[in-house]
Amino acid sequence: MTTLDELQSSASRVAAPGEGVGVDELRLAGRNHSMPLEALRYHPTPAGLHYLLTHYDIPFLDDASFRVRVGGRVERALDLGMDDLRTRPSVTLPVTFECAGNGRARMDPRPVSQPWLDEAVGTAEWTGTPLAPLLREAGLRDDALQVVFTGVDHGMEFGTEQDYARALPLAEALADDVLLAYGMNGQPLLPQHGAPLRVVVPGWYGMTQVKWLAGIEVIDHVFAGFHNASAYRLKQQADEVGEPVTRIAPRALMVPPGFPDFMSRTRVVEVGKHELVGRAWSGWAPVSRVQVSTDDGTSWTDAELDEPVGRWAWRGWRCRWAATTPGTYALRVRADDAAGNAQPLEHSWNRQGLSNTSAQRVEVVVRRPVP
Repeated sequence: MTTLDELQSSASRVAAPGEGVGVDELRLAGRNHSMPLEALRYHPTPAGLHYLLTHYDIPFLDDASFRVRVGGRVERALDLGMDDLRTRPSVTLPVTFECAGNGRARMDPRPVSQPWLDEAVGTAEWTGTPLAPLLREAGLRDDALQVVFTGVDHGMEFGTEQDYARALPLAEALADDVLLAYGMNGQPLLPQHGAPLRVVVPGWYGMTQVKWLAGIEVIDHVFAGFHNASAYRLKQQADEVGEPVTRIAPRALMVPPGFPDFMSRTRVVEVGKHELVGRAWSGWAPVSRVQVSTDDGTSWTDAELDEPVGRWAWRGWRCRWAATTPGTYALRVRADDAAGNAQPLEHSWNRQGLSNTSAQRVEVVVRRPVP
């Protein structure tokens, strides 16, 4: 039986050589879920297919009595109910979310945590009121430096007990497209997606999109909370400070063609011409190029890009593949953005298993038509 002392002394861990996924990770994988890759065809992603990560428990909250408080280094603290927020100007934005740990389970050695493969992503139409006017209404003091967003969800992680909280630099929080969101795909937020209120910070990884948002505090110093100072940082050793993870790196994913084997997910297609399709995105700049390989990365072909559906939403792509010879093929896809960021073929390891954007690999068996 686990003791409180053992919980408080636990820290990030890397799996031993040959160590399989443990019960704790399976429990996390059962509570959370990824987006099935065939759902890349949908825009926006239906709420039930959108990826989901909940650090602690899903709070049971009452919309009518819920309050969000804006305070700290401001002239006038605000205390707002959901009706107050819904009467303010509203904006709807298509925004792609991706978990910073997407791809973690493909790292070797494997960091022990939520075992994501490639599918911790989704794009929704988020509706809410812009944050910047609220901060200006509260009156930012001259020494304001960062804005801390705190959710109602409470728990323990790496021995630290806390409410889930993340901070943004003030300039990022004042961006026009940062929303206090209460709607998803034209419907009220679902409990698991942060109802009744969450923050939406376009272009940033999912850890920034604080759910069940109850507190917005303006501070005059660098936030030292766990999920800024310790978690979500690129590091090789547990005692390193590491580089913070912020915006989403370029990534492309394809809809696996054909039909799957149940266990291995290996795909089966018949000899002939096929259209490969998928989506690509980046939090740094618009996607400018998508390339597809049908020989495991030896050679690459430029895909055709669909028209953008929004600055912060994924972009569709398509590529024709003439599968003329039976056999087994490894299909791969990668993306570049307009700022010069390129998706790598292989990942760069880090202790928390973050931002693994290595090019997707889909194994496909090509067969002759079955009579």
